[in-house]
Amino acid sequence: MTTPVKLAVVYYSSTGTITEIAKEIAQAAEKAGAEVRLVKAAELAPQAAIESNPAWAANRAATADVAEATAADIEWADAVIFGSPTRFGNIASQLKQFIDTLGGLWAQGKLADKVYSGFASSATTHGGQESTLLALYNSFHHFGGIIVAPGYTDPAKFVDGNPYGTSHVDAQGNNPVGDATRTAARIQAERVVKIATALKHGLTA
Repeated sequence: MTTPVKLAVVYYSSTGTITEIAKEIAQAAEKAGAEVRLVKAAELAPQAAIESNPAWAANRAATADVAEATAADIEWADAVIFGSPTRFGNIASQLKQFIDTLGGLWAQGKLADKVYSGFASSATTHGGQESTLLALYNSFHHFGGIIVAPGYTDPAKFVDGNPYGTSHVDAQGNNPVGDATRTAARIQAERVVKIATALKHGLTA
């Protein structure tokens, strides 16, 4: 019996959209046979800012039991899928801060040869989703990682239309995560698990 792929889903979410996508990816990966850790980047914003936005405060309370990501989660994983809302066409500072703590693993070569992928959300249509994913993927090149994007490998990808990774327009909370985004998340999770499995067992054969 082959050893299952170990997948870390590492995300930051303020108002909950990325949380929902992260859960969908984690569930789909588990169904595809992966061992999954779902973890979140630590919050950096002041409590006053969080409390000023009811959706932000609600998401923080709802995810209080989700463990905060550590470097050990990345070292453990064969594959990592990172998720972030867009921040001026880039990833959120909370997720960037976590990635910046991985220098020790990078220096030891322990970030290399893993599969990486990403997902994003924005408040507006074309609100920086693709540039956010491409910015995230820049780090993976430095890791020596293997980027596995969904591309248009499934006909359903022509519905959401983003070959770089799962993305969603939440329209300031007025557009909840629906079937198209959930399908895209499933396709991405299954593809990452498939390629990571092939690499894991091919390298150890």
